[in-house]
Amino acid sequence: MAGPKRLLALAMAAPLFLAAACTTGSSSDGGDSGNASSGDLAFAVITHGSAGDAFWDVVQNGAERAGEDLGISVDYQSDGDPQRQAQLIDAAVNQGVDGIVVSMANPDALQDSVAAAVDAGIPVVTINSGGDRSAEFGAIGHVGQDEAIAGQGAGRELAAEGAEKVLCVVHEAGNIGLEERCAGASEGLGSGVTSLQVDINDLQGAQSTIASQLQSDPTIDAVLTLNSAVAAVAVTAADDAGSDARVATFDLNQDVISGIQDGSIAFAVDQQQYEQGYLPIVMLQLYAKNLNTVGGGQPVLTGPGIVNADNVDEIADLASAGTR
Repeated sequence: MAGPKRLLALAMAAPLFLAAACTTGSSSDGGDSGNASSGDLAFAVITHGSAGDAFWDVVQNGAERAGEDLGISVDYQSDGDPQRQAQLIDAAVNQGVDGIVVSMANPDALQDSVAAAVDAGIPVVTINSGGDRSAEFGAIGHVGQDEAIAGQGAGRELAAEGAEKVLCVVHEAGNIGLEERCAGASEGLGSGVTSLQVDINDLQGAQSTIASQLQSDPTIDAVLTLNSAVAAVAVTAADDAGSDARVATFDLNQDVISGIQDGSIAFAVDQQQYEQGYLPIVMLQLYAKNLNTVGGGQPVLTGPGIVNADNVDEIADLASAGTR
């Protein structure tokens, strides 16, 4: 891919990890100063991703690639229901894994399970959501983006696009990170946004709900979706409603990249979720082998950044490879 990468950073740069970016490999580094070789380690990655969600496929790719690179067994599982996600954490604790990576879209539902892992001496790294509760729960670190900052960046970008009345589409009920994005977008825009609840597991229904809202309020001039799969149906919904509202989104997939390239999507807020899979495996390995921690009690930020017409072509090939 020719040319420099021009992802437009909206937040302070995170610490750089010079680790090549997954399931089990066989090598261990020659500088092992701990009691366990990498090949002896087994980590569980347990997220709230729904089946078929391309965003979480990239997280899984990152975690599994890190496992291959470091010679670590990585078991990725996910469930969008917080109670079932908690049960997956409990099962990993009972299996005696060496480390757990967990996304906390609903921290209260996971608190007891995460506490059980910490009490059992299993180090935990949180990712993506729940960063403000991570240290409270005893995790050794958090990897993700600050959702409020990301929302503010999206709001400022929408304001620069001329948007005045924004519909913010929430696709997971009870996900505090999504609520923070909408609130941040309102702050960045400088005016209130209207939240609309849809179901990520029913994209056809989401399309109908968005179209109905646009038809009922023709003054809406922008739609901000918080998931790449919802972005695609929002574009169709705007067409169905005869609305001129611009669509912008959080996160990338091939449809979003194509939409930015053809102009049907204004921009995407990119949180580089591959890093949210890869970096926690590195962090847990360093902790297991050398009691290293990363971040100094602060989250390791993987975003946000803006992908728009200016830089989308540079990122397209990487996305097609499953790493963006």
